Amino acid sequence: TVIKVENISKQYRLGEIGTGTLSHDLNRWWAKVRGKEDPFLKIGEANDRTQKGNSDYVWALKDINFEVKQGEVLGIIGRNGAGKSTLLKILSKTTTPTTGSIKVKGRIASLLEVGTGFHPELSGRDNIFLNGAILGMNKQEIKSKFDEIVDFSGVERYLDTPVKRYSSGMYVRLAFAVAAHLEPDILIVDEVLAVGDAEFQKKCLGKMKDVSVNDGRTVLFVSHNMAAIQNLCTKGIVIKNGSVSYLGKVNESIDEYLKQKDYNLSISERKDRVGSGILRVTSITIDIGQTLLQKILPKSGDDISIKFFWEKNIEIDINSSIQIDISIRDRFENVLFYLSSEISGEVDITKNSDSCECYIERLPLLPGTYNVNYLLKVNNDTSDWLQNAFELEVESGSFYNTGKLPPNEYGGTLLKYIFK
Repeated sequence: TVIKVENISKQYRLGEIGTGTLSHDLNRWWAKVRGKEDPFLKIGEANDRTQKGNSDYVWALKDINFEVKQGEVLGIIGRNGAGKSTLLKILSKTTTPTTGSIKVKGRIASLLEVGTGFHPELSGRDNIFLNGAILGMNKQEIKSKFDEIVDFSGVERYLDTPVKRYSSGMYVRLAFAVAAHLEPDILIVDEVLAVGDAEFQKKCLGKMKDVSVNDGRTVLFVSHNMAAIQNLCTKGIVIKNGSVSYLGKVNESIDEYLKQKDYNLSISERKDRVGSGILRVTSITIDIGQTLLQKILPKSGDDISIKFFWEKNIEIDINSSIQIDISIRDRFENVLFYLSSEISGEVDITKNSDSCECYIERLPLLPGTYNVNYLLKVNNDTSDWLQNAFELEVESGSFYNTGKLPPNEYGGTLLKYIFK
């Protein structure tokens, strides 16, 4: 065991810098002198960002316990604001826990945020040596790895330029190259890899796999890319509202995470939408012929229609353009296909339009559960955008009228929009 986390909790006071007022600090000091517990640990609410709450204190993390063994790759997953980054900061010792303890065996290299550990005024070359020194390496050890770091990062031309002039992608390239090549016993990587391009992300995932499998080093990896988590990690931990909701096999962890969607809320109640709200979707129905989805599930090859009903918050000119796009994704958030009224050219709108129906002929999906996102635009401006708006469950069907299931390739789909 190289990392042992015991009853870790982290409390923050909302709207304040530091611990708050002088009276709070005096109360804490007086409790400590008398050997009593911090009085402010008795109050505070769970880390649920969807609720307003009544207390000024919030537990970003609460009673976290787990162990990581040498050579394991632990995937840490959870929704935005669940406490993943706070946990990594505590493990990296850039912040301290309010309660609990951590035992770490070995040297840690962390890549938490773009620019962490780099001095903006120093060149890329100087920052490589600075980071190595922070990790406890001498100059000779860093020199022996220097060429590998530069080659991996791909920023050789800008090596003697101050890093403050680097793009965010270049910053991450160099930071990851330094963290991965200076032989840490434990490598901690937050979602920063999303800043890099596709080629570099693939390179980074390959390097993390290499240091764990070939070098026997431990990796802690935070990502919202479930395909990367499944491919790279040997174990998973799901953080929900600051607490561990699951710890175990990586596939089961992904399943547990995917259950945390807001599908139990109606479309009109969802708070995680983006846009001006000129038009706002209030409900969605799916028809298979004349039958609603609630009564029967669509089958592969069925003709289906997805109907969006919306409300207007501002009167729209009859000449306004309305566009609605739908993306259908698998359980790992990979886009399977994208439907757009802009491409179909079937847009017809009148002043009193309050709905839109999207027809999909011969649904080209294998049996399974899919996530559906939509984007509603008015005059090219985002009016209502909601991710994971609903789940589409598909049953097996005779796609080619042969009695056989559809193969892993998608047939032609005819898409038509009618605005009513």
